[in-house]
Amino acid sequence: MLYLAQVRKNDFLDQHQLRLLARQEADNLWAIIPEEAFILLGKGKIMSENLLVLVELSPTGDIQRIEDATNWVLDLVQNYLTIGITPEFLQHEAERAEHWRQSLTLQNQDLARRSLELEARREQIQALEESLKREKNGYSQEES
Repeated sequence: MLYLAQVRKNDFLDQHQLRLLARQEADNLWAIIPEEAFILLGKGKIMSENLLVLVELSPTGDIQRIEDATNWVLDLVQNYLTIGITPEFLQHEAERAEHWRQSLTLQNQDLARRSLELEARREQIQALEESLKREKNGYSQEES
C-alpha cells in the first residue's frame, strides 16, 4: 500500500523514521492518517529530516520502496491547483450534481406517472370501443 510520509529523526533510537501522513485508498483517493504512526528506517539509512516521501509498504508493513514526493506534489499542484480546484469548488460541484440527480429522479417519477395515466386511459378507450361494438351489434341484431 502507498503512503505519504515525512522523514523524522528519532533521537532516542538515534535513527530516522517515517511518520505516515496519508494512505492511498484508490487511484485518486487518499485518507489522512489522524493518529501518529511511525516506521523505523533502520540504522544506516540517512535521509533529510522533514523530507516528504512516498513509501510503499508490504502487507506485513515492510518497506518495499521509498521515493521523494516532490514530483508527486508538483503533479498535484499542476493538475488540480493551477485550474482552481479547491475543496469549496468540489463541494459546490457535488451539490450541483446532487440537485441534478434529484431533478432527474423527479422527472423520471413524473414520466412514470404519465405513462401509467396513459395506459389507464388507453384501457378505458379500449373498454369504450368494446362497449360501442357490443351496442352496435345489439342494434344490428334488433333491426334484423
